[in-house]
Amino acid sequence: MKRITVYISVVLLVAVLTGCGVAARTIAARSASEKTDVFTEVAGSEVAPSGYADVLITANIKTHLEGFYKGEAKTSVHGKEAYPFVFNIDGQAVLWKAEGKKHELPEYVDGKTSHDPEAGAGMKYVLNKKIRLRAGSHKMFFGLPEDDYYREVVINVKEGEAQMLDFKPEYRYKTRPTRIPTYMQGVSKFDILSNGNPVAQ
Repeated sequence: MKRITVYISVVLLVAVLTGCGVAARTIAARSASEKTDVFTEVAGSEVAPSGYADVLITANIKTHLEGFYKGEAKTSVHGKEAYPFVFNIDGQAVLWKAEGKKHELPEYVDGKTSHDPEAGAGMKYVLNKKIRLRAGSHKMFFGLPEDDYYREVVINVKEGEAQMLDFKPEYRYKTRPTRIPTYMQGVSKFDILSNGNPVAQ
């Protein structure tokens, strides 16, 4: 019985480590550009030319403050001045860093534990970018190299129409004393909304 328990533990550990390795390798691979003419970053209110459209990208994440966890790797960016987001569209990649700002919400409301996933003191990173894309269907990769998380989706861009693309985090649950999602447990997944509508994976 003891051998079986040890065997199962080893198998689970290898699976977890392999999974993390796969995510990290995938993000690293998608961080390199194979093309340079898929999209351009734009500023201002200039109207997109014929055949193109502008896509407004927003993404955010909240992490614990620097030094909160003893033994955390010094290379970790959690709680530091900037957090990296990787995007790759049809082979053109970019790494954007969002500036961090201290963010605190009450942990208790009316004497009860808050159910807000961002309750508590942490660092909030908000990314806002505007890119110009040719109208049509595009494969988009979204990755968090710091958290070994990524998603790949297809977005459809309509000529002449500004499109809002919003990346919203969902956090893992703390299990004690109540099952409430919290940024302190890290990212579980990101929901991606196009003009307010969920984008299918």
